[in-house]
Amino acid sequence: MTRFELLHLLVAQARANGFDFRNWYTARLGLPWESTRQSVETLCAERRYYALLFSHEFASSFWKSGERITFQVPNQTFTRRKADGTIGTVTRKGYTRRSTRPDAWRYHLRELAISEEPLRTMRKYLRVEEDLDDDQPAPSIVPGQTPPPRTVDKPAPAKIALVRRRLT
Repeated sequence: MTRFELLHLLVAQARANGFDFRNWYTARLGLPWESTRQSVETLCAERRYYALLFSHEFASSFWKSGERITFQVPNQTFTRRKADGTIGTVTRKGYTRRSTRPDAWRYHLRELAISEEPLRTMRKYLRVEEDLDDDQPAPSIVPGQTPPPRTVDKPAPAKIALVRRRLT
């Protein structure tokens, strides 16, 4: 996937969630609007896509409010006073946490800022056709062919039915 295609998909997803790309482009970059395609090409050619990726307007639209996020909590080591009065060192392992937050986009922006390749990081939030698994073909039925019969297990008789059989 090219940089242009990736940015175009990112903008399209943000626009679907309410991002006004045209107003952002003219206000933040100060360039005249020609078309969406031309604007994305300008972002690619001049490497101005960083301004888009780290824009709060874009991020808050791209990652919707209340979206479920998964993040890694790092290892922690700290000291604390124990019940007997001694000071002990506590070491906690890192763990994965899932949360729903109204400001999930802030977390994603922080992760984007520390990543070495922000565009590659954004790629994992897109679901495109090439990500789908094409190894297994979809089942098809040839016209005129009847599907194979399905075996249906007969449910066990209910307890009340067993009681009635005994009584009769």
